[in-house]
Amino acid sequence: MTTSRVHITPHMHWDREWYFTTEESRILLVNNMEEIMLRLENDPEYKYYVLDGQTAVLEDYFAIKPENKQRVKALVEAGKLIVGPWYSQTDTMQVSGESIVRNMLYGMRDCLALGEPMKIGYLPDSFSMSSQLPMIYNGFDIETAMFWRGCSERHGTDKTEFLWQSNDGSEVMAQVLPLGYAIGKYLPQDEEGLRARLDKYFPVLEKPSVTKDILLPNGHDQMPIQKDIFEVMDKLREIYPDREFVMSRFEEVFDRIREERDNLDTIKGEFNDGKYMRVHRTISSTRMDIKLIHAEVENKIVNILEPLAAIAWTLGFEYHHGLVEKMWKESMKNHAHDSIGCCCSDKVHAEILNRYILADDMATNLITFYKRKIVDHMPACEGCDKLAFFNLSPYEREEVINTTITIRADKFNLFDNEGNPVEYFIQDQRVIDPGKIDRQIVHYGNYDPFIEYDIQIKYTVPAMGFTTLHIQGSQDGAQKAVKSTSEYLENEFYQISVNSNGTLTVLDKETQMTFDQVLRVEDGSDDGDEYDYSPSRQEWLLYSDEFDVDTSIKHEASSLLRPSKHA
Repeated sequence: MTTSRVHITPHMHWDREWYFTTEESRILLVNNMEEIMLRLENDPEYKYYVLDGQTAVLEDYFAIKPENKQRVKALVEAGKLIVGPWYSQTDTMQVSGESIVRNMLYGMRDCLALGEPMKIGYLPDSFSMSSQLPMIYNGFDIETAMFWRGCSERHGTDKTEFLWQSNDGSEVMAQVLPLGYAIGKYLPQDEEGLRARLDKYFPVLEKPSVTKDILLPNGHDQMPIQKDIFEVMDKLREIYPDREFVMSRFEEVFDRIREERDNLDTIKGEFNDGKYMRVHRTISSTRMDIKLIHAEVENKIVNILEPLAAIAWTLGFEYHHGLVEKMWKESMKNHAHDSIGCCCSDKVHAEILNRYILADDMATNLITFYKRKIVDHMPACEGCDKLAFFNLSPYEREEVINTTITIRADKFNLFDNEGNPVEYFIQDQRVIDPGKIDRQIVHYGNYDPFIEYDIQIKYTVPAMGFTTLHIQGSQDGAQKAVKSTSEYLENEFYQISVNSNGTLTVLDKETQMTFDQVLRVEDGSDDGDEYDYSPSRQEWLLYSDEFDVDTSIKHEASSLLRPSKHA
């Protein structure tokens, strides 16, 4: 009687960078790819090879070996070289949901240029699993998921196969790799060596399995193919005659799980339990300089650039898909679990930061380009400058807007398209040398200065749209005066005051709850490693309220500012 069927799947897990750089791994990649392709092309028994579920590795390879693209394509079309569905092996907790969707979108598209993608949500090493992944997978017609980290019986099942649901009811069949993706790496040919490993592994794999079809992934990080795998499999059949050993692809395991669907538990929620494997939760706070520019670039592309590009497209301007893809891919190379986790070497972190700087520069300049195109499209008023406001949210917004205008006038009038005056408040103003605005002006002998005004306006802007105001220099305008003398920052929901120690007291008017010592900052040390935080054995903690603080109140037309400065 067969105890279990053991599926041996050749694969490699490819960290593009980690304690080594992308270029260091690329050198190994060129060699590994040649070995993989030669074996797949010349050995009909060596049926499959999984290329880590990401196409970025192929992008790196084709940059050096473009002449081999047809060889790769032929193997993908034949179903032997298994690619995708991701662009990079994304983390799912440190990046936004939109980034996860784009990662799959660009990965799928890259795959389809070569053949069919692997339709499995394959994340063998990402440090936790977001609860919304089943919904994202279903959106790409993916009904199965395979992962390692974050799962234990505390989630509601002690089985390695189950149905995993998002909050909206989207569902995938999940296969957990309870011992990881590398338990079949470098399998020895001798009985002693095999038993030393597998006598411990098989009970752990078989006990929680519903199907008794268990996985022995034959690969590891940057690992070349195991050339003697068939000799090893013959030895395994000899040592373990009660088990069946087959070389297969992951889809064959899910075929068996599908047969047992009615016997599977249903689980909801995220997987971030570190009971059996490390999930490195504290990577969320490593290298905050990189985490912050990541968040800035993500927000700039998703919430500013792309809505702006859509508005420009409706006006007849080109939607620059190629430029947008370039900045997304630069960012998504950084979304791989080690990269965005910032648990790499300093040299690699410098590369990660440079990619974000590149993506940010591209996004910033394309935003400026679109804004100019749209503003040029707006109606002009003779002798006036334009002041344009954009609302890139899907609802109308009435906001207090702080902006800066630069004109050659010591006063100005602000009005809308119907000629109605618009109130404004001048926060500050500065005289600007004309040469800093346009050097050509000075060449022609025009030395009259410009004045830069920081102004505040309360105005309504339509949903996913824009509005134009007009600036007429050297005219009196509807300048607003300061009326409030309150010492609180207040609206219908909250009342906020600044304490003498630099902290805030916040009153929630709806619940009548008061929150004291808001923004009290604790500064301590970290004696951990690049993955995990650990407090120092002899900790020295500093608190912001232990220092003298100077505070001042500044009233503006539509807001109250109370800057604080630690002495």
